[in-house]
Amino acid sequence: MKKTIIYTLNILFIILIAFLTINLLFKDQELSTIISDLDKADKGWLALGVVFSFCFVAGESVIIKYMLKMFKVKIPFLRCLKYSFIGFFYSYITPSSSGGQPAQMYYMKKDGVKLGHSTLVMLIIAIAYKAVLVVFGVVFFLGEREFVTKNVGDWMWLLIVGFVLNIAYIAGLVVIFFNPLGVRKILIKAINFLCRIHILKWKRNEAYIGRINRLADTYIEGANYVKTHFMEVVNIFILTCIQRFFLFAVTWVVYRSYGLTGTGFIGIITIQTMIAITVEMLPLPGAAGITEACFLVMFGEIFTDKFVKSGMLLSRGLTFYCILITGAVVTFTAHFLLMRRSAGEAEEVPEEKKEALK
Repeated sequence: MKKTIIYTLNILFIILIAFLTINLLFKDQELSTIISDLDKADKGWLALGVVFSFCFVAGESVIIKYMLKMFKVKIPFLRCLKYSFIGFFYSYITPSSSGGQPAQMYYMKKDGVKLGHSTLVMLIIAIAYKAVLVVFGVVFFLGEREFVTKNVGDWMWLLIVGFVLNIAYIAGLVVIFFNPLGVRKILIKAINFLCRIHILKWKRNEAYIGRINRLADTYIEGANYVKTHFMEVVNIFILTCIQRFFLFAVTWVVYRSYGLTGTGFIGIITIQTMIAITVEMLPLPGAAGITEACFLVMFGEIFTDKFVKSGMLLSRGLTFYCILITGAVVTFTAHFLLMRRSAGEAEEVPEEKKEALK
């Protein structure tokens, strides 16, 4: 119940930020003018943007299916697509995208995927997803340094903070991944301490430690897997690169939809990468507000004053709100079907067994 309230508040926060953003940007313009600016975008290019956004989500589904197949777990692609939409929905409504992977693991478990396998899949995906972003960032920054400096401007300090946070996050995951025994010792000591000062319940101490041991065993298995399946991990990295490119390319599609040609494909991808590095680790649901602000600043000259506001609405709409709404529909449908299945299984329990359970 508490989580539901938090998720609801986060969704309301995103809606509020979207409302305030539109009002602040277009406070001196009539609604008809805003619609006219949006309508100037070529619909064919925008349709391609929708395809790219779907390919971004589906890219993770391909990786999930690829990894589960290596564990000899046969899951249909559409079910993997369900996991991806659920993951992005919860990622978008939780700070620092923290809720996506636990939700995916929950639904995988309900579909019969072992927790150890789903944990390993999600861990490798998380490392690859962030690692690709940092690699893109370093490569594009070094290759287009003057271009980046010019367009990022006074927000360079925030970009540097983003780099530091993303690298620290990857480093933390790698340490956990390759030194799970050391991390396990630290966590067990922390659990014992928290139990002694009554922040955690002492009677559940063994349960907490048992959970830590199980996770540590999973990470040991994962580390061994990476060492013995290096090429598979390289393939996952390549697939993640393609997935990220689809997302960043949506902004280029929006740019081209207005007939703009002053900046090339790599230039658009470069700035969009810088925005992603800047905002993704910030503790805001969906990085709402800050993403829009970064777009207006960093793409201001590229999109020109005439199209930067409408370009931001279209880019954010395709890469965030469309995925959020679709993810919400998929999540609620999956949850409804799960509840109905659970109710059906409960009804199938023999009456004598029900009496025994009472």
